[in-house]
Amino acid sequence: MRLFDSLEIAGSSLTAHRLWMDLISQNMANVNTTRTPEGGPYKRRVPVFAERLQGMNNDFKGIGVERIEADDLPPRMVYQPEHPDADAQGYVAYPNVNVVREMTDMMVATRAYEANLMVVESAKEIWGSAIDVLRS
Repeated sequence: MRLFDSLEIAGSSLTAHRLWMDLISQNMANVNTTRTPEGGPYKRRVPVFAERLQGMNNDFKGIGVERIEADDLPPRMVYQPEHPDADAQGYVAYPNVNVVREMTDMMVATRAYEANLMVVESAKEIWGSAIDVLRS
């Protein structure tokens, strides 16, 4: 294992969880968007995290996110016949964004981000102590 592997891994996770928090923010901002350029309501976006189980001899690569996908849950149908996006039966398709789920995901992503910051801080302290030992 190389000296800076722990920082590379923690940095990858920090980047991945930051992206997740950005996607959650976009989902929350579009919770009531019924019309998009693609047509239809906004679709919740979620990251697909990469599984990085590699041997000791392999180099670590990647940011931890393979791709961003649109959630395939159906839209939330609300009866609002006066809405300009209502269908013939008077129902409006709202995004498949659940505010409670998004807030829970935000808490998980935030905690994971904080845990990886602690890994970076611990590595800095260990390297600082090692340097102090070498100086003596």
